[in-house]
Amino acid sequence: MLWLVLGGLTVFVLLAGLSAFERASVTTIKSLLAWIAALTGLSFAVLLFFSGRGGIALGPLMLFGPLIWRRLRGAPPAAPPPGPPPGPPPGPQPRPRGGAMTLNEAYEVLGLTPGASEAEIRAAHRRLMRVAHPDSGGSDWIAARVNQARDLLLKHPA
Repeated sequence: MLWLVLGGLTVFVLLAGLSAFERASVTTIKSLLAWIAALTGLSFAVLLFFSGRGGIALGPLMLFGPLIWRRLRGAPPAAPPPGPPPGPPPGPQPRPRGGAMTLNEAYEVLGLTPGASEAEIRAAHRRLMRVAHPDSGGSDWIAARVNQARDLLLKHPA
């Protein structure tokens, strides 16, 4: 029974670690691997020291060198990412609306001009939903807007 509980805990820890590993940045993973290598070297050096081979134990201890050096001199602050300053992107911003979509907004969402035929509306809807559908990596909000625009234009033909 104890082995079953320990096995379950091991699986839980591995799955939690995998989830954290997927969200980690490259620098965090590099740092983790450096610490794993250093701790492996430290444990190997301790084993060599206690077995009477203290001189040989200096080799694995050198794995700690880069980590200690980085800590002693202080890691430089991370440079800000290149690109435009944070803030709203240039251009027209979508405005949150509580009311219904207007006909002009519906034409704009589907990329059509006023007076488009039913076939053009359906073709534009299909083209946009291939990209915007949540099952193909799109956004729920955008898919809902595309559907709302299609329904509005089909309900009110020009």
